[in-house]
Amino acid sequence: MDERMTPIDKRHADTEAFTEDLSMYEKRILTESSEKRLIKRSRISDIVPVDSRTVTIKSATDRTSKLLAPTMLLSGHDAAVYSVKIDPLGMHVASASFDQQILLWNVHGDCCNYGVLLGHKNAILEVDWSYDSSKIASASADKTVALWDVETQQRIKRWKDHKKVVNSCSLVPRGPSLLVSGSDDGTTKLWDARLKKRAVKTYDSSFQVTAVCFGKDSGQIISGGLDGLVRCWDVRKDAVSMILRGHQDIITGISLSPDGNHLLTNAMDSTLYRWDLRPYLPADQTSRCTMHFSGAKHGFERNLIRCAWSHDARYVASGSADRNAYIWDAESGNLRYQLPGHTGSVNDVCFHPEEPIIASCGSDKQIFLGELSGFE
Repeated sequence: MDERMTPIDKRHADTEAFTEDLSMYEKRILTESSEKRLIKRSRISDIVPVDSRTVTIKSATDRTSKLLAPTMLLSGHDAAVYSVKIDPLGMHVASASFDQQILLWNVHGDCCNYGVLLGHKNAILEVDWSYDSSKIASASADKTVALWDVETQQRIKRWKDHKKVVNSCSLVPRGPSLLVSGSDDGTTKLWDARLKKRAVKTYDSSFQVTAVCFGKDSGQIISGGLDGLVRCWDVRKDAVSMILRGHQDIITGISLSPDGNHLLTNAMDSTLYRWDLRPYLPADQTSRCTMHFSGAKHGFERNLIRCAWSHDARYVASGSADRNAYIWDAESGNLRYQLPGHTGSVNDVCFHPEEPIIASCGSDKQIFLGELSGFE
């Protein structure tokens, strides 16, 4: 077996990471000690997000966020990064990877990697923050869902009811400690972190579930899957209350708007749709699908590429197999930004809750925090 770099050596890459030989998929599973030395991340002052028409180099007087530099590179994962989330307070970032690790980062300053959450035995496909930023949920290919305490960096819950890969998880945006997960076993499960038992509820479908989230409150769960359908479940009635049809391939990401009235969905047919979830549609509206965003692509890797809303619901974003992150105007559907930088598929994107910052992660093992210019 060839000698490989230690975790410390692997994480000592700065801007040279752009010239490393980056594989799309790491075929090895890493088993490492829980003792991790944490180092500062790279800042790149002359690489900035761009829109689809122009490239501009920002000066100090052009700055619109509190990032140390217009673009920050967070390099530390040893394999493809599948999920990245900024916490609701806007202070920290959590990233999840094929390397079985969840890394915790600071948003500001040098974006230091201040924590590592270890415990999953296979790739981690999605993470989500609790509304008070105190906990993180994770979904893994090891068939488990976990809940972590951010302060102690310890796992406080692990649920093993799923029979196959768990693709997605989401914590309730407000209220009780509820969590929803979706799996290749065809089930969507609702969990209560306060209870020491199995899933509170299980919703069965005929196809693998690839993306989940809560609706406007804990009384509604939304799921998407292999059949290209988006299902809205009424938790109180234990039944489907609405089915959204339009995608022609696997749903890879779903995201609820901040006001809870609209849903953003992404699919492997390279379509991104906005849906109206309000119980009663306006008189002049005949379809719940109100916008189609074009530009982002899915590739042969068939990754679960996620999507996101900005905090004010004015913009939506998606990763893409063409190595770019895309941002559109949510109302007009016009493409506002096409952000380069990654050297592999961009698998997830996330907006900062207050500042004009977008986070992205990719199959190139990298995470970017980018400041958006002209982002009103």
